[in-house]
Amino acid sequence: MELYETEEQQVEALQKWWKENGTSAMVGLGIAIAAILGCNSWLDYKKEQMGKASAVYDQLLKDVDENKLAEVNTVAQKLKNEFGSTEYATYSTLLQAKTKVDAGDLAGAKELLQGLADKSSDLSQLAKLRLVRLYLATGEYEKGLQLIGQVDQKVAAGFSDNYDELVGDLYVALDRIDEARTSYEKAIRNGYQSPLLQFKLNDLTAPEKLESTK
Repeated sequence: MELYETEEQQVEALQKWWKENGTSAMVGLGIAIAAILGCNSWLDYKKEQMGKASAVYDQLLKDVDENKLAEVNTVAQKLKNEFGSTEYATYSTLLQAKTKVDAGDLAGAKELLQGLADKSSDLSQLAKLRLVRLYLATGEYEKGLQLIGQVDQKVAAGFSDNYDELVGDLYVALDRIDEARTSYEKAIRNGYQSPLLQFKLNDLTAPEKLESTK
């Protein structure tokens, strides 16, 4: 048995359905179209913003290459103010910190890296590593160990071997040789490829070094 036996019944049923549901159907269709258009507009906006951020970042790279420190700070700040949600703003902070280190402004570099390290971004671990290296360079060994101790190991899984080597470096600076050796060996055991890591470990296992720990 057919659901509708005649064309007249089909037309009548369609008219009845439209009378009952037509308005809500049009509203729903309008919302769907608006959502699609809105999504496209948002994607177009994001694409435009990324293009503008990329152009500003290119200028930042040029200023860094030409060692224009004042311009670097100005352009980096522009990226943060106008394109703070993009990765370009994060990269600009790393570059800005590097220029401060090169200029001898270690305190300024630490402040920038600390701000980035406190954020939950993919580059925060890189900022932490660089911050620990600064602590090592400025003799703040315990502070470096403290920062590494606060790192979430699950989040930092891809950087754990870097941290192991840095922990070893900090322990060497503190003359805690056995703990340094353990950290270096852990990094090597996990397959970490560092040009100087094996050299550092060999230096700790030299007869005179072993004798000094007794």
